[in-house]
Amino acid sequence: MATPEELKRIAAEKALAFVPENEYIGIGTGSTVNEFIKVLAVSGKQIKGAVSTSKGTSELLAQLDIPEVQLNEVSRLAVYVDGADEINHSLQMIKGGGGAHLNEKIVASMADKFICIADERKYVSRLGKFPLPVEVIPMARSMVSRKLVALGGEPELRIGFTTFNGHQIVDVKGLDLSQPVTMEDKINQIPGVVENGLFAHNAADVLVLGTAEGAKVIEPN
Repeated sequence: MATPEELKRIAAEKALAFVPENEYIGIGTGSTVNEFIKVLAVSGKQIKGAVSTSKGTSELLAQLDIPEVQLNEVSRLAVYVDGADEINHSLQMIKGGGGAHLNEKIVASMADKFICIADERKYVSRLGKFPLPVEVIPMARSMVSRKLVALGGEPELRIGFTTFNGHQIVDVKGLDLSQPVTMEDKINQIPGVVENGLFAHNAADVLVLGTAEGAKVIEPN
């Protein structure tokens, strides 16, 4: 039986096919993305540069001599490659387990195509088993949490964690995510919310899924 690490590598290797040469690309955050960066580094593919979404991603790019560029330096990205904590059959996602979902959503919005890479455990019929990260302005945390309770959620502060942009994260269990676009909008309309980890408006264009039978390329239903 394939290990989670092997499944991540299977997906990462297949995702290389979606990366054009001599273009700028965006790269997300997380363990599956780290496998993609390692595969990219030894692939021989030549890219102009990569926009990073986190300090950890930037550090790995530097270690492997992949050129990094800042988002403000480019007008478009050919592709954005990132993982997911959960992804449904419409390729809508929950992201933000690593706390980088604000940066990820910004960079994803600049890309012509969003390629999600994941192992088969992340592919679900309905979102919601994984807690939904909500990035908040610190002074508004308690007020936002009360609003999230009113929406049916069970918010919990992520202790000892500050995002790249200096905010806090409340992880929310129990929300009804059967209508992801609606819930993404409702949460983002709460004053004090910076961004939440529902990628419903920013669904992936392609899912590359690592399975025990090999990589599967899935497009939204």
